Amino acid sequence: MGIFKYRNFSLMFFGRMISNIGDSLYGVAAMLLIFQLGGSTFYTGLAGFLSILPRIVEFSAGPLIDRIPIRSLLIRTQLIQSGLLLVIPLAYYLDYLSVALVLILTPIISVFNVLIFPAQLAALPEVLPEEKLTKGNSLFTIAYQGVDITFNGLAGILFVVIGPFALYMVNSIAFLIGAMIFSFIRLPNRSVAKVETEKTIRKKGFKTTMQNYIQDLQEGITTMFKSFIAKLLYGAIILNLVSAATLAVFPAFGEVIGGAQYVGFLLMASAFGSLSGALIAPLLKLEQIPIGKLYAFGYLISGSLWTLSALMPVAWLTLVLYMISWIPAGALNVLVFTMLQKIAPKHLIGRIITAATSLSAMAAPVGSLLGGSVGAWIGSVLVVICSGISVLIVAICWLINTEVRNLPPTKSLDENSLVIQREG
Repeated sequence: MGIFKYRNFSLMFFGRMISNIGDSLYGVAAMLLIFQLGGSTFYTGLAGFLSILPRIVEFSAGPLIDRIPIRSLLIRTQLIQSGLLLVIPLAYYLDYLSVALVLILTPIISVFNVLIFPAQLAALPEVLPEEKLTKGNSLFTIAYQGVDITFNGLAGILFVVIGPFALYMVNSIAFLIGAMIFSFIRLPNRSVAKVETEKTIRKKGFKTTMQNYIQDLQEGITTMFKSFIAKLLYGAIILNLVSAATLAVFPAFGEVIGGAQYVGFLLMASAFGSLSGALIAPLLKLEQIPIGKLYAFGYLISGSLWTLSALMPVAWLTLVLYMISWIPAGALNVLVFTMLQKIAPKHLIGRIITAATSLSAMAAPVGSLLGGSVGAWIGSVLVVICSGISVLIVAICWLINTEVRNLPPTKSLDENSLVIQREG
């Protein structure tokens, strides 16, 4: 593929794949180990909540991503995660292992993990020409979803075959290899003006640095909410909320449609649908379609199929419809990052991307708690149906909103598009 002739992109892509392998293995290993140690799904639910929690403050990483060299950030986060993962087998051999220790490490590891994705997205315009951004974003999504589909299932098998502590060692090695790959990246030097600005800030002391840090956060968030991005962001927030709510009732919903084994099939269906959407996004030339209409009709298709999937009398039909409902989401996910990379001013790109991803992620822990609680009251099937209807409502709201409906194609967007929106 022609895009891999760009050396830095290739290194970022393969480094991302390796780190995603470590992340997928760790996610399943931690969940199974916590259940083994605690003997209750309460602890696995708490672990899930704690792992999602750091994404809520992901926007605070924006100024760090804009200021710290991306290469250094990628290497250090991988090395720290690799070291933290070794704490678990070490604690086991020293007889200090407990469910509390694993729960404490879960959000700490997640904090470093949430830096990787926005850091790489912010660096993408530096390693690829503008016309290759959609393809690059698509491949990054494929790397994530493809690894997720494969290694989530493999992690469960490895947990049984080699044991949890050997699996933690494998996780640690994966992050270490990721750090080694990232070390070969060579990004352009930052401007002299930017370096001098950072030196001046450091000289002024901690108080001034924090004031500038807070100002940077506010600038990124304010810029985003004064533009059309905010209107599309509301839909992403709803989608994350109902996705987490649906995920929370998967064990019960799996039993309804055919048995506990269908929980894994449902997870694979959503991941495969998202991956398929990411794969076809560049082929369909979605950048040439008005983005507002694309989002509205994409959510309309997703919401309809999502709702219908819960009403099917046969399990395989449920899986097929649920999988297809995720294809538009996968395609739009690629497109939205291309849009953000094109319209965000270079000095704000990290702040805007992390603000958008973290604000939409805030809905996930709420959705998880809400889905589990409501599911116990009205049943899992109704939770899935209500989730699909919620996505449909978002689509209808976008269709009747003139401003969203008239948004131009992604291909036509640039930094001036954001400026015009802010001034308007």
